[in-house]
Amino acid sequence: MQKKLHIKKGDLVYVNAGEDKGKKGRVLEVITKTSRAIVEGINIITRHTKPNAKHPQGGRIEREAPIHISNLAVVDPKSGQATRIGRRKNQEGKLVRYAKKSGEEIK
Repeated sequence: MQKKLHIKKGDLVYVNAGEDKGKKGRVLEVITKTSRAIVEGINIITRHTKPNAKHPQGGRIEREAPIHISNLAVVDPKSGQATRIGRRKNQEGKLVRYAKKSGEEIK
């Protein structure tokens, strides 16, 4: 069974804890099994790789590592600040996410 998380792929998020605290980035992938997300430009790690088809030169490759969902907050589309997420039904009766700070719907 998958967990219902407040963060989805494509969301703009604010990092509120850890080495990259205060930075913002776009979610590239959400791993529901471990409650983690991969965020663009956040939690960069260096991997030493042997030459292969993808990287013929090999060497040190920097990439994003997963960060725990609890260390992320969705950015309010109106104010640009971190906000909590709520769920409510819109005019069509569809359940949508909204920013609790401004009441703005999150796409």
